[in-house]
Amino acid sequence: MAERARGPRERMVFSAAQLIRREGVVSTGMREVAVEAGAPRGSLQHYFPGGKTQLVDEAVGWAGGYAAQRVARFLAALPEPTPGALFAAMVRQWTDEYETAGFSGGCPVAAATVDCAESADSTRRAASAAFGRWISAVADALTGMGVPGERAGALATLMISSLEGAILLARAERDVRPLVTVARELGPVLDAAAGTKGH
Repeated sequence: MAERARGPRERMVFSAAQLIRREGVVSTGMREVAVEAGAPRGSLQHYFPGGKTQLVDEAVGWAGGYAAQRVARFLAALPEPTPGALFAAMVRQWTDEYETAGFSGGCPVAAATVDCAESADSTRRAASAAFGRWISAVADALTGMGVPGERAGALATLMISSLEGAILLARAERDVRPLVTVARELGPVLDAAAGTKGH
């Protein structure tokens, strides 16, 4: 598996992100991270002298980078790149997961924000930076599709906010309906901003 190709430190960060997206920060323990990563428990202290907070902050940072990189991959796979098609691809990642694997996972950045924004300022800052990377990647993609620069950041924020909200609703309802709805309703709005016709 891909995570086995990573070094032990990277495996622990990746494993922490996966546990956080399923269980939240509070329920993610260092012992569980070590087991999930296949790493000796003592190595956690070696790699993360700042303890669980450092590990969570790095997992959140990893998740933000992963989300930003996915934007380029989604874009490259689109036969006709439009803002609406990009958003549909972003949403489809989640509908596919929920339809095949169930509704146990969410966004680790959102989970860390909910669990730690008030109690751990470093985690709040890490989450803000992670969302910022993701928004910036989406805004750059929109600009490349003809969305005026002054609107691209606002629309990227709208896309990610809508997606995150739909993920929460889908998990609560155990139904992909909210995801399908935001993709359908927001697509034409996004395409209009770029002067392109929706599909």
